Amino acid sequence: MKLRTIDDMKVSALGYGAMGLSHAYGEPVERNEAERIIRSAYEAGYTYFDTAEVYRGTYKDGSESINEELVGRALHDVRDKVRISTKFGISIAADRGLVPDSRPEVIRRSVEASLKRLNTDYIDLYYQHRSDPATEPETVAEVMSQLIREGKILHWGLSECSAQYIERADAVCHVSAIQNRYSMMARSAEALFPLLEKRHIALVAFSPLANGFLTSGAHSFAGSGGKDYRDTMPQFTEEGRERGQALLDLIERLAAEKNCTSAAISLAWMLNKKDYIIPIPGSKNVNRIRENAAAADIVLSADELEQIDSLLEKSDFLVFGGNRIVR
Repeated sequence: MKLRTIDDMKVSALGYGAMGLSHAYGEPVERNEAERIIRSAYEAGYTYFDTAEVYRGTYKDGSESINEELVGRALHDVRDKVRISTKFGISIAADRGLVPDSRPEVIRRSVEASLKRLNTDYIDLYYQHRSDPATEPETVAEVMSQLIREGKILHWGLSECSAQYIERADAVCHVSAIQNRYSMMARSAEALFPLLEKRHIALVAFSPLANGFLTSGAHSFAGSGGKDYRDTMPQFTEEGRERGQALLDLIERLAAEKNCTSAAISLAWMLNKKDYIIPIPGSKNVNRIRENAAAADIVLSADELEQIDSLLEKSDFLVFGGNRIVR
């Protein structure tokens, strides 16, 4: 697969997001199968793998699926050939949702635990999962600077934070990447493009397929008992599908012309838009992982990009987190 750069670090143009193997997308995948899927992504050319300390799920027997451990085991013997990112800074409480905590002592405990679970001596890219209102960005950045000097992490990044937060953190210790929700149907990250370009920061795009909607739109997660959080996402309602149908039709037409999948077109759209964007789709299906990899080789002309962007500007999609935010 073609490569992109995050500072001095070479990564595959698409990364693999491992979250869904353990967390948020229904029952966790059985351990051996999950590790086989991760390994298949590596064999398909993916060299960048993303996980987090909170990506966990529970099997029917009550045992825990720990995502970092799956990634660590699957890639241990090729560790020098891959880049691994993980995240710190939140816990998940049943009654409060995401609970941020980026106190220095908490970060220290988190990095040591992640290193152990990943079975590695260093983390290539360490993200603050969500900003902590009680901890200044300069404080977090100083801890990251220390961890880099100690060799425990090589680079660090931020996820879903404001431009001001990025600037304040980057002034203390260079932020190598931000990881934000970004897809054709969720484009608020585009407001950050000028800042990212000015400060040489990569954009790692999570949910680049709108949580699977842009593969075909025809999904239903009703009956998951709350284990698949897509069952509450508005794009998967009847109204959401109706609003997104014109976009799906355009993507499908371009996919037919280029002999690829709709998902590959959706990924190619952002790859062709900026050379510092690295989407990290996740899938449990090995064939889809391979199909997604084809996006790295798809060239969309200026006219084709304009067709898509023009439709996006005129559309009012329903997406997770509310209606789309235009640039």
